[in-house]
Amino acid sequence: MSISDMDVRQFRHFVTVAETLHFGRAAEALGMTQPPLSQSILALERALGAPLFVRTKRSVALTPFGESLLPHVRKALEQLNALPELAKRLRDGVAGTLSLSFVSTADYSILPSLVRRYAALFPDVEIALSEATSDVQIVTLVEGRGHAGIIIPPAEGALPAPLRYAKLLSEPLVAAVPAGWIERRQLALKRGRLAPEAVIKAPLIIFPRRSAPAFHDLVTSYYVRHGGRARIAQEAIQMQTIISLVSAGMGIALVPASLRNLARTGVSYVDLLHDAPLLETGIVWRGDDTTPTLVRFLDVAREVARVDR
Repeated sequence: MSISDMDVRQFRHFVTVAETLHFGRAAEALGMTQPPLSQSILALERALGAPLFVRTKRSVALTPFGESLLPHVRKALEQLNALPELAKRLRDGVAGTLSLSFVSTADYSILPSLVRRYAALFPDVEIALSEATSDVQIVTLVEGRGHAGIIIPPAEGALPAPLRYAKLLSEPLVAAVPAGWIERRQLALKRGRLAPEAVIKAPLIIFPRRSAPAFHDLVTSYYVRHGGRARIAQEAIQMQTIISLVSAGMGIALVPASLRNLARTGVSYVDLLHDAPLLETGIVWRGDDTTPTLVRFLDVAREVARVDR
């Protein structure tokens, strides 16, 4: 027996007869005559392989099998009746799922306000968040996995053809330095800021270039621009790890200004004295992806980016 052997109308007929326990009244409620209704129930019983009703000239009653089946049929019909509304909500992007990846730096800048706003507008959308470096996110999206990613963009024109990109924010880099270095004057400040020569002399903790080439080049070009060369002491792909290494006194790091939101004992955030580099963060997605939840999310992302500027 399979569902193709039966008809949804037959199950509706079954529920109506079960509720009235009278074929005549059930037929009237269904807007049909009694003989076709009786035939419909008989056909359903044959397909199910067991009687649903005990019939006499004076009464109709459910069999034990019919009583057991009735709540399941009611539930199935309720779910079936809800399908048109569910389909509309999925089509309109107010229900469904959204898979979003993000770089660790976004966790301290645009990500919280973006997710909070989207979740408030579309509470019935299930958001799946995952942290990954920009290079991993780009490969994942090209392969057709996930809906969107928040990345530090590569050089202009370096994104693969299927992907589209939109800027969300731009922020200056600041120096994350061991607090003890300042207290002991191991790292001299000028007017409360860190001069280029002090940055150049200090060991540097940075992202590996393969994971964030744009970020890596932005930092190292600052050294070149001021006549020096980065002395890389350690590399790490997690921003939290970088800040922990700074706290341990292994060096300094040039990080987005929003990292001030990551308070860590033993770490001070200091503005750069001259021409601090600007780090851009944006959203990337497949241009041919028309998933309704993604379309809604991109609208919210543009709105949040305008507000945060």
